Amino acid sequence: MPAAFLGHGSPMNALEVNRFSGAWRAFGASVLPRPRAIVVVSAHWYGNLSAVTAMARPRTIHDFYGFPKKLFEVEYPAPGDRGVAEEVAEIAKPTHVGLDLDSWGLDHGTWSVLVHAFPEADIPVIQLAIDARKEAAFHFELGARLAPLRERGVLILGSGNVVHNLRAIDWKLEGEGFDWAQRFDERARQLLVEEPSEVLSLEEHPDYLHAVPTPDHFLPMLYFAGLAAAAKKREGVLVDGYAYGSLSMTSYTLDASCPPEAPSTAPAAGIPDPGVVPPEDTNL
Repeated sequence: MPAAFLGHGSPMNALEVNRFSGAWRAFGASVLPRPRAIVVVSAHWYGNLSAVTAMARPRTIHDFYGFPKKLFEVEYPAPGDRGVAEEVAEIAKPTHVGLDLDSWGLDHGTWSVLVHAFPEADIPVIQLAIDARKEAAFHFELGARLAPLRERGVLILGSGNVVHNLRAIDWKLEGEGFDWAQRFDERARQLLVEEPSEVLSLEEHPDYLHAVPTPDHFLPMLYFAGLAAAAKKREGVLVDGYAYGSLSMTSYTLDASCPPEAPSTAPAAGIPDPGVVPPEDTNL
């Protein structure tokens, strides 16, 4: 099975047709045969826990603020799969990963991209939590350990943003990136395409603290880089670009044969008016 890291940006991308959502849709259509299940590492399940969803019917979580009502009405009714969750927990040993039977579900980091990639919502989806207590190297190594799942028909996705600084958002820079955002994103791209095993060196990049003020959106990319390093293969760029100065929308794939980027030139989806809801309060 292929693997991917998708730069999800605003949850409004779930409702919009633009070059990013078009690329996610193209990626999903290219995955043949259909996956047995999808394991997602989402930026929005980040906390002091080690768990994987194992309920039969994970709920759709609307974990954001200030967006239109129609976004809160989106449902992604994919089933879960306890058996696959148990496989994830077994592979992760000696790290203990608990089975979450009733707490979490599918947050917007997961469903906002899957509504495009796999709109039928008929493939079991399992989320793996990001343990905030662990260092970056742990997440990279755990990503590498998940590699055998790909041989068992499981598609693995990371969902976050390589550059994600909500306090620096400039509403006027709809499809642009600050210089520091571009420098960091371009270095990440160079490493992921040429030498994914060296991706942890990004923590020493001079723009790291601007680009990654909190690690939640950065860490899903490390799981993907770990998979690429384990496969001894380079990733491909699915789509790239920026939003509001301080968000990178770049997405990557591994072992995927996608058609050319969708013809839409529309930028990434919008965000609430920062004069009404500060970007850092939206949880995008």
